[in-house]
Amino acid sequence: MPWMIYGANGYTGNLIAREAAKRGLKPVLAGRNETALQALSNELNLPYRTFGLDEPEALLAGLDNIDLVLHCAGPFSVTAEPMMLACLEKRAHYLDITGEISVFELAQSLSAKAKKQKVVLCPGVGFDVIPTDCVAARLHEQMPDAITLALGFDSRSGLSAGTAKTTVEAMKNGGQIRSDGVIQRVPLGYKTREINYGNGTKFSVTIPWGDVSTAFHSTGIRNIEVYIPSSPKSVRMMKMANLAKPLLGLSVVQGVMKKQAAKVEGPTEAARAKMPAFVWGEVTNPEGKKLVARLRTINGYSLTVLGSLAIASYILMEKSIPGGAYTPSKLMGSDFVERLDGCGKIQLFEN
Repeated sequence: MPWMIYGANGYTGNLIAREAAKRGLKPVLAGRNETALQALSNELNLPYRTFGLDEPEALLAGLDNIDLVLHCAGPFSVTAEPMMLACLEKRAHYLDITGEISVFELAQSLSAKAKKQKVVLCPGVGFDVIPTDCVAARLHEQMPDAITLALGFDSRSGLSAGTAKTTVEAMKNGGQIRSDGVIQRVPLGYKTREINYGNGTKFSVTIPWGDVSTAFHSTGIRNIEVYIPSSPKSVRMMKMANLAKPLLGLSVVQGVMKKQAAKVEGPTEAARAKMPAFVWGEVTNPEGKKLVARLRTINGYSLTVLGSLAIASYILMEKSIPGGAYTPSKLMGSDFVERLDGCGKIQLFEN
C-alpha cells in the first residue's frame, strides 16, 4: 500500500526515511524543499513529491493514491491541522511525531469524522509520546481507581532544528496541566518536586507536554502533570519568562528565535547511541495509595524512528482497524514500548 513521509528532508524525517529504505520499504518522500528531496530520493531510490501545506488544492493533489501519511514537518501546531484535514478528505491514515497538546486535542475533536471516513488519526508516534503513554496506560491497568497521574522523563537526546522551533512556538503559551478533567494554563515553572527517573533523584519541574492530553484519553485519569529534570536556576528563569510572555507571542520575537532554532543540528548516530532516556510515572488513588513506574528506553530520536515505522506498518497491514482518534497505547497496547528494540520493561513499585 502506498504511504508517505512528509517532511522527509528534516532531521527526524530523514532518519525515518533511511531506516525505511534499509528495511526495503518504499515510502513516498515529500515536503517543500525539492532540492533536498530530490537528493534524498536519488540516494535512497525512493519516489518523491514536492508540495506545501498552505495551498489546499496542491496538498490534496499531493496525497493522491496515498493510504497513510507519516507527518514529520513541525511545528505541528501550525502544520498538523491542514495535513490532518487533507488526510480525512482523501481517506488516508494520519500519523505524526508531535508532542504538542493542541494537536492531540485536535485529533480527538475530529474522531467522529475519522470514524465515518474509516481513517486512523494517531499523533505522537515517536518519543513524544509512546513511552510516557505506555507507562500511563500500564499504571492505570494496575490501579484503575487512580485519580492523579504524574509523568516525567529524563532524555538527553539533544535537539533537532524542528524540535527547537517547536519549543520556541510553545513558549508563548506558558505551562499546561490537566485539573479535574480540564486542561488548564499555568505559569512556566508552575510546580517542582524531586523525582527518581531510574537514574538517581533529580530536581524537576512541570512542562506542557503532550501527555496532558493523551494520558487522559488513554486512562481517563482527570488530574495529570508532566515533569522533566531541571535546576533551581532554570526554574527561576522560567518564572521570570512569565513576565515576558506577551512579548514571546509577538511575530517578530518568534521569528528571531525560530531563525536561531533553525541553526540547531540534531545529534549524530554515535551520540544517540550514548544517550538513553528514562521515563517515570506515579498514580495515586482516593485512599492515598501510590504506584510508581520506571522505564529505560533508547535515545528519543532512535525510539521515534522505530516506533513510527512499527505503527505505520501495523496500520498498513491491519486493514480492519476502526477509524477514529487513537493514542499510541490505545492503538498498540501498553506493552508497545517494551516491544521496541533496545527498550526495557516497565518496572512497577509500590510507594
